[in-house]
Amino acid sequence: MTTLLLVHGGLWEPGMDAGAFWRRPGVVAALEERGFDVLAPDRSVRAPSWPIEAEHLAGTLPAQPVTVVAGSNGCSAAMRLALARPDAVARLLLAWPATAGDARIDARTAAALAAAGATPETVTALLAGETLRGVTEPELAGLTPQLGLVPADPPDPFHQRRTVDALATLVPGATVLPGCTESPRPDFGPDLDRFADAVAAFAG
Repeated sequence: MTTLLLVHGGLWEPGMDAGAFWRRPGVVAALEERGFDVLAPDRSVRAPSWPIEAEHLAGTLPAQPVTVVAGSNGCSAAMRLALARPDAVARLLLAWPATAGDARIDARTAAALAAAGATPETVTALLAGETLRGVTEPELAGLTPQLGLVPADPPDPFHQRRTVDALATLVPGATVLPGCTESPRPDFGPDLDRFADAVAAFAG
């Protein structure tokens, strides 16, 4: 049985955990119905950096390699996990990756982080990145696990299509899957089966 490790989105928002992002929208149940063993841990609360998030996630890994499925800002934590533990991550699926390098969006996110208590050093660490937050372009080019990408459809300022296109160009062999609405959104329901089918096809 293939094991999926789901990494939820959010960036210091209160109440954004695996339950809100994966369980209540029906993603965990839909993937279990398709025959997967699904792990959906909560990310580290208010972590000051992406490597610290990856270290927390590494502690949830089972003995066998997994397919990691990440959403929104969770894509940065998952990418750092895949770079640190390529032996444990067989495949990496980034759904609706949060856009980096957009000055207007970064300013809004920085203000929200500061209001939540993040220090200036933490804000800088969490927002750094050209294509994906917390990851350099050479690191992306050197990724070894197979990469899949799910764009936000329709796109929005926080999950722009250019991020998926850039990742597909930077990472050799990356595959772009059908897009859909992000899971926590109230209009995700009609896209649930399409998303679960895309994950199942990618994970094998």
